[in-house]
Amino acid sequence: MPETTTTQSASEQKKTIMFVDDDKFLLDMYALKFSRNGFDVRCAMGPEEALKILRDNFIPDILLLDVVMPGMDGIQLLGVIRNENLAKGSAIVMLTNQGLAEDIERAKKLNVDGYIIKAMTIPSEVFEEVQKIYAGVKKAA
Repeated sequence: MPETTTTQSASEQKKTIMFVDDDKFLLDMYALKFSRNGFDVRCAMGPEEALKILRDNFIPDILLLDVVMPGMDGIQLLGVIRNENLAKGSAIVMLTNQGLAEDIERAKKLNVDGYIIKAMTIPSEVFEEVQKIYAGVKKAA
């Protein structure tokens, strides 16, 4: 039998994902789900921490933002990310309980790549949907 190698090519390397939320329980739950499925996971407790990480030149493959957070909401955070050209090349997805048409429209105007409503999905469905969104963004690039 031929010998198999354990070396990963660039396309097989772990994808990085960053979650931004003010709910530690949800951050921990999604971090566990994605890390168990081969992702390198980073979490930020709110928009200020997220901006600090992104301004330090961290560019995740995928960035998931909650909408409702104290201070600056996730859509405002997305606006800052776009204005400062942070997370360039990242797939950006809103992961929130805010399903109002006006919130979805605000996010779309800032070129969000996807919008997932937490209350309507279980973690495995979130994982699958994020994978689909990421694949679509990479195909379009």
